[in-house]
Amino acid sequence: MTVTSVNEDFDQLELTLAADFDAPVERVWQLWADPRMLERWWGPPAYPATVDEFDLNPGGTVSYHMTGPEGDQPHGWWKVDSVAPPTRLEFTDGFSDDHGEPLSDSPRIGMRVTLSRRGTAGSGTRMELSSTFRNEHEMHQMSDMGMAEGMREAAEQMDRLLD
Repeated sequence: MTVTSVNEDFDQLELTLAADFDAPVERVWQLWADPRMLERWWGPPAYPATVDEFDLNPGGTVSYHMTGPEGDQPHGWWKVDSVAPPTRLEFTDGFSDDHGEPLSDSPRIGMRVTLSRRGTAGSGTRMELSSTFRNEHEMHQMSDMGMAEGMREAAEQMDRLLD
């Protein structure tokens, strides 16, 4: 199993996933940095993503939608805060309307991706994905939606792309 831990800490308002990959950091980074690769793993398997806009630079925006088994299309966005290829990415994640405008009444999640070398030869990668919530209500809301399991499923899809 690629995912080594998933921890929901309601006291710290943080959900953290750690995963180990048998691929170099630069290769794992490409799964985040290439919009066509991102589409192949971002979100649950039953809701494949389509990236509509992709600017992975500080201040940039990533917008996407997912298509569910019944044809529904939830939309989401990222506001990129900082990028340090190939080891770190920070962004705010949220839901949007059909035109990519952030929904004012939906959670906003601070996301931090950290990639580090692992293994004796440094040929593997440890990915830590930390999600920080503004308040307990939003964290419970996302937990009830199955965010932890969705993150696990996404990491497993990443692993298959790295084979």
